[in-house]
Amino acid sequence: MEILKCNGIEKVFGKGQNQVTALNGINLSIEKGEFVAIVGASGSGKSTLLHILGSVDKPTYGTVTVDGVDISGLNATDAAIFRRRKVGLVYQFYNLIPTLTVEKNILMPMLLDKRKPDKEYFETIITTLGIADKMESLPSQLSGGQQQRVAIARSLIYRPAILFADEPTGNLDQKNSKEIIDLLKLSNRNLKQTILLITHDEKIALETDRIVTIEDGKIVSDQKRR
Repeated sequence: MEILKCNGIEKVFGKGQNQVTALNGINLSIEKGEFVAIVGASGSGKSTLLHILGSVDKPTYGTVTVDGVDISGLNATDAAIFRRRKVGLVYQFYNLIPTLTVEKNILMPMLLDKRKPDKEYFETIITTLGIADKMESLPSQLSGGQQQRVAIARSLIYRPAILFADEPTGNLDQKNSKEIIDLLKLSNRNLKQTILLITHDEKIALETDRIVTIEDGKIVSDQKRR
């Protein structure tokens, strides 16, 4: 089942002599349950693509469909609601609310919608990520690796159609980086979570099932590894 599809995505910044084409004719399809890496050097366009696929930004041209919804045509309010309910986003900066406990940080997307979480699924997430004993802690009381686990848990709480991880190990040491990638793999395998990982690190990309390489705003390679 196809969970994400983009056709002819172009993103242009500026006008006239200052015009820059960040993405140029991107076509991409991702199936439910895949763990995909998009790799490329700094400035290749991979983060711009992630923002468009995650409904944070809009393409200049082209369409993006996530879980059957054309998100490229949504207004700002509808895009924010769709993002909260259908898209998980994990960045290298954890973006946790410092005054809230770990538990409330994780549940924040559902609290905003005034919805009750599935307690069994919540327990599965925090146990899988190894943070079940941190629920009453504040973010400042956690290590960087633990904070990133909380950010991943928050991104999974709504059972998103797809999880986007933008350089999720960028602020972590080698040991914590490996743990986070292993946890993403575990989420993909045990929770059947579709994941799109953005990275410049080829070693991290090799942990995924498929590697898409982007250069100068174009996909130059798309290889399935398993």
